[in-house]
Amino acid sequence: MKGKDLLGIAKDFGAPVYVYDAGKIQSQFKRLTHAFRVVPKLKLNYAAKALSNLSILRLLNNLGSGLDTVSIQEVQLGLLAGYRPEDIIYTPNGVSLEEIEEAASLGVQINIDNLSILEQFGSKHPDIPVCIRINPHVMAGGNSKISVGHIDSKFGISIHQIPHLLRIVELTKMKINGIHMHTGSDILDIDVFLYASEILFDTAMHFKDLEFIDFGSGFKVPYKEGDIETNVEELGEKLGGRFREFCDAYGRELTLAFEPGKFLVSEAGYFLARVNVVKQTTSTVFAGVDSGFNHLIRPMLYGANHHIENLSNPGGKERYYSVVGYICETDTFASNRRIREISEGDILCFRNAGAYCFTMASNYNSRFRPAEVLWMDGKAHLIRKRENFEDLIRNQVDVPALAERPRQTADPNEAHSRVK
Repeated sequence: MKGKDLLGIAKDFGAPVYVYDAGKIQSQFKRLTHAFRVVPKLKLNYAAKALSNLSILRLLNNLGSGLDTVSIQEVQLGLLAGYRPEDIIYTPNGVSLEEIEEAASLGVQINIDNLSILEQFGSKHPDIPVCIRINPHVMAGGNSKISVGHIDSKFGISIHQIPHLLRIVELTKMKINGIHMHTGSDILDIDVFLYASEILFDTAMHFKDLEFIDFGSGFKVPYKEGDIETNVEELGEKLGGRFREFCDAYGRELTLAFEPGKFLVSEAGYFLARVNVVKQTTSTVFAGVDSGFNHLIRPMLYGANHHIENLSNPGGKERYYSVVGYICETDTFASNRRIREISEGDILCFRNAGAYCFTMASNYNSRFRPAEVLWMDGKAHLIRKRENFEDLIRNQVDVPALAERPRQTADPNEAHSRVK
């Protein structure tokens, strides 16, 4: 997408607004499938939590993607978007047995990550095939908040609990058709995948009826110019070759599965915000925009870096700005960042806004969530309307006794008497 395209969208749909480039999503999907072309049976399950708009789900479904879900609501969204139940894997954490049973009733692939639920589910539904999520005790990911495969993580069944796991499977006679892991997000070193894969391969040998092995995801994408990223081509060559060796030893061709989310949609996303005020203080120049961490929380939550450019003045002189939002709390997108000179009314563009951005937006400060636009085949398509006040109060319920009660006015003399 070009700057003029984004400026046109800001003009036509208003700001703030999220924009997604369909072409970039398509090219990322093709890049990953090509990287693992040595694997006869490859399945990419898009992680819906990254960006769950129905139009995005349909776009990826049309590309041949499966769907990775973590809630019953994401399962329902996937079915509504046209995914076949057998192309959806459901990997929850800490949910009730009833929710897992509801997902199973819809025909999707169940993935269980704790011994208690595994035993309960296997006892009641031994004929429903189940995937098992293993915790390989591998520390990986961009920071502690997105590292999920280490020994203190709440995710997965510890590799040290394999004997207990095998006992449950034996006693319940349940069917295990898949082994899964996910070590974290923003993984740079492909050796993490190669090391953890050996743990999965060793675990897989305990089960004779597997259909797939799922390596999760966590591929790192570049967030700024010159940034490093996961070399998926090298990973495809090395892990793909090792996977084929394992299948030979296992005696059957299995499916190699991944669950990319950020890798597919992060770079496709742009967040556009308008500058409300440029404020000079004794030490800082603030550019205050018509948004905040209610729309884009990643910088405040994770310390994430989103490249920011001034679309309205692409040729201007660079100056240092701290870009901040309008939330009544510390609300910083970037501190002392070099950006082309900013004036009030300019449109700023935040890059890498496709993954974990709109999906984590809220109505904090009673602000409306922004619109979403899909750029496809050179045209802008509105895929979510901007919220309004009716949306904000839609599910709120007035208590009649409060709504009808007249407002009381304090008597200043009575208040003075109470003080005395």
